[in-house]
Amino acid sequence: MARRRGSGRRLARLRRTTAPRRTRDPRLLLAVLSALAVAGVIGRWWGVPVGGAAGVVVDRFLHHRQPATVRAARLRATADLPLCADLLAAALRAGAPVDRAAGAVAEALGGPLGQRLACTARALRLGADPPEAWAHLSGVDGAQRVIAAAIRSAASGGAFAGALVRLADDLRTDRTIAVEAAARRAGVLIVLPLGLCFLPAFVLAGLVPVVVAVLGDVL
Repeated sequence: MARRRGSGRRLARLRRTTAPRRTRDPRLLLAVLSALAVAGVIGRWWGVPVGGAAGVVVDRFLHHRQPATVRAARLRATADLPLCADLLAAALRAGAPVDRAAGAVAEALGGPLGQRLACTARALRLGADPPEAWAHLSGVDGAQRVIAAAIRSAASGGAFAGALVRLADDLRTDRTIAVEAAARRAGVLIVLPLGLCFLPAFVLAGLVPVVVAVLGDVL
């Protein structure tokens, strides 16, 4: 009984230490200030809806912006996820329990994903339910499929290993498609400024002399 009570206390401590800390988000303040500034500059009644629209645009823009460190951590965790699934499957097929397999893979991986997986391993050892334990991986792109497979296969490590092998292949395919799409977008973004530079030159060198000559003949 005392051992169970001690595990419960450690699990509650783990929840508190791994819970995301709430920080003051200046996004709303900046959006409101932008709306007020636009409305004040216009100085008319219709400046209010225009300012409101500007505030919404600023809020949406800031919402999709991330600090460089957060973005780098998210990208690294996403990149490590297929390898994590492969290692977990290998450990489970070798006969390791899920919590020990997750701990070993977390130690081998390191980085942001390794830290999340270490929290999952500790939660499983302390007796947390699979949905609660594997929720530490939420927030990583593609991890929801790993979480769903872990919850479905909670009673069978072998079934979980098979699901992880298939998920690793799917995640690598998705990543390849995403990289190719990003490369195509980069090509378009590179060509677009060149087009914007050549278009005025074409208009000035090609169309303007023709228009001036025609107007000179007509007038």
